[in-house]
Amino acid sequence: MAASRFRIRPAVVMLAVVTAVSAFPLYFMVVMASRPNEDITSVPPPLWPGDRLMDNVDRVLGNPDVTFEQALVNSVVVSLVCTVSVVFFSCLAGFAFAKLRFVGRQPLLAFVLITMMVPVQLGMIPLYMLMSKLHLAGQLPAVMLPFLVSAFGVFLMRQYVVQSVPDELLEAARLDGASIFRTFWYVVMPILRPGAAVLALLTFMERWNDFLWPYLVLDVEHPTVQVALSRLAGGYYTDQALIMAGTLLGVVPLLLVFLLFGRQIVGGILEGGLKS
Repeated sequence: MAASRFRIRPAVVMLAVVTAVSAFPLYFMVVMASRPNEDITSVPPPLWPGDRLMDNVDRVLGNPDVTFEQALVNSVVVSLVCTVSVVFFSCLAGFAFAKLRFVGRQPLLAFVLITMMVPVQLGMIPLYMLMSKLHLAGQLPAVMLPFLVSAFGVFLMRQYVVQSVPDELLEAARLDGASIFRTFWYVVMPILRPGAAVLALLTFMERWNDFLWPYLVLDVEHPTVQVALSRLAGGYYTDQALIMAGTLLGVVPLLLVFLLFGRQIVGGILEGGLKS
């Protein structure tokens, strides 16, 4: 009976295998970032971390051609500002499209959905021209301004409001004399926290990993992490250990977000799956 109690189930084995395969690239990045450059090109490649991690990190932070500390600060600012803005406006617009009755609601919602079908790359030149007209080209606000609102976020939160917020709750708030915005902030917004957490994670990752738009609109002195990594890889000689150490520094904030908000994010995904 004791043997049957500790029997290894196939689902557990499969989960362990999937977890190991998913985590191996991150582990191998740590291995490459902690070794000298000549070890990376060796055959077979090393599978255990070395003792050069801090040296490689110091070389990244002290690189005279790339201001990596400034790149980290810029990416944190851009990602946080865009995430807060997208979550707030998406929840507000999603609530309006789902529960409020106003003229033109369906055409406006259709327009929002149509904008999701337009590739972002098609708007790069007009956006750059607009940033130049506003004298923002080369500055950090130019990276944030076009992404303060997300059509996907509006659609996602609209669907979440439809499934999660009953009309009776809004009617009770109205009878108590609450205004529309007060109802949204104190009644609707707490219900939307799981969905907002998922949207916040997706938005933060999207803005943190964005490369093309910051590369076009920012100057050399004010890069983001992805732009700084591309410049580390430039030149006649590619220092793989330097690139891996920089990549590791760029991944750390994302891991911190998962560690701090993982429970809310998983709870939001599970809650959405149960309701669907």
